[in-house]
Amino acid sequence: MMRTIKFPQQTNWESLAKRPIKSKVNLDDVVKDILSEVKSQGDAALLNYTKLFDNAQLESLQVSEEELENAVIEKELQEAIELAKGNIEGFHQSQVFEEAVIETTAGVKCWRKSVPIEKVGLYIPGGSAPLFSTVLMLGIPAQIAGCTEIILCTPPDKNGKVHPAILFTAKLIGIKKIFKVGGAQAVAAMAYGTESVPQVSKIFGPGNQFVTKTKSLVQQSGVAIDMPAGPSEVLVIADDSCNPTFVAADLLSQAEHGKDSQVILLSNSDKVVESILNEVATQMAELPRSEIAEEAIKNSCAILLNSLDECIAFSNLYAPEHLILTSQENEKLIDKVVNAGSVFIGEYSCESAGDYASGTNHTLPTNGYAKNYSRVSVDSFVKKITFQELSAQGIQNIGPSIELMAEAEQLLAHKNAVTVRLNALRDV
Repeated sequence: MMRTIKFPQQTNWESLAKRPIKSKVNLDDVVKDILSEVKSQGDAALLNYTKLFDNAQLESLQVSEEELENAVIEKELQEAIELAKGNIEGFHQSQVFEEAVIETTAGVKCWRKSVPIEKVGLYIPGGSAPLFSTVLMLGIPAQIAGCTEIILCTPPDKNGKVHPAILFTAKLIGIKKIFKVGGAQAVAAMAYGTESVPQVSKIFGPGNQFVTKTKSLVQQSGVAIDMPAGPSEVLVIADDSCNPTFVAADLLSQAEHGKDSQVILLSNSDKVVESILNEVATQMAELPRSEIAEEAIKNSCAILLNSLDECIAFSNLYAPEHLILTSQENEKLIDKVVNAGSVFIGEYSCESAGDYASGTNHTLPTNGYAKNYSRVSVDSFVKKITFQELSAQGIQNIGPSIELMAEAEQLLAHKNAVTVRLNALRDV
């Protein structure tokens, strides 16, 4: 059962907002060894690690064209994935627009252009839960952005096969370079490149603590990552207008992600908290992944606060990956949300909608990083390059100011780059 904390003093909120501490025994050493071996041994290291961690003996790391073409899933699931694809494409396509050219001063034009990152790598977990939905969430904005090479890595099963739903989804959106590599070794392969796996410039995707640690380390070698990530999480703000059954289902949908997930319930009603926690216990007993959910619940809590304003203040301190608002004052609370990865408003806006098919992206900042990171979007797959063009009139208009500023900073070569041009114009 989730522990309940009633009316904590605000001075204690900081400690309550801390995420559970994960065991990091030998984590750094293990990851550094994997990075070193993949960098030096390439495919051989990947094949060894696949045998060690996935119990799969592979002859080839790349998914063949035949395997991709023969990936078959039920028609109903195909149609569900196609519906989600359409919604995700529609939402992300709206993020593409041409920026205006701004004339900041007469003769001085400035503009910005989005240029796709040429090579990107997508990591798709495929262990206890093959996340084919993440193929949509990462692959679609990468395609819309115009990335020229998209690499996908995902672990195989013990028979050396990739889950057919992952292959179907990849094929549906046009990803063809798929490799049977999981865990830290997959991130290492995309960061350094091997005989089979191309090197990429930026790596995306969720994973366990080994994947997360590896992503953080490869940044030091010049490879970008989507965002720092930790275990998945949800925070629900509920008052006496909520449906306790719905809220309990939302809490458990997050708890089943992993044993290190965390769910937080905030309310201004003791009766509501009691009702929801009773529902959590009832529903959890029926879940196939109840053992995982039970462990996550141990990391979680329900907090009774004095008002909904206090609830939103605590939420902004916690900065949840997912925030669900189910109260009579949702409209007022929306404007007060400062820190959150994705917000779900009203009793019918379950987190599952954003995870799969509403259209928004489910790759979100966790572990409090919603205070300073945004969700994955088309912008995540592009670089913003600025341009400027000065005419003779433009350099004459701003040149004297540049000269004064450069001289004040004692950068006389900077000043001279302007002076020679102004002198040339005076001689005309």
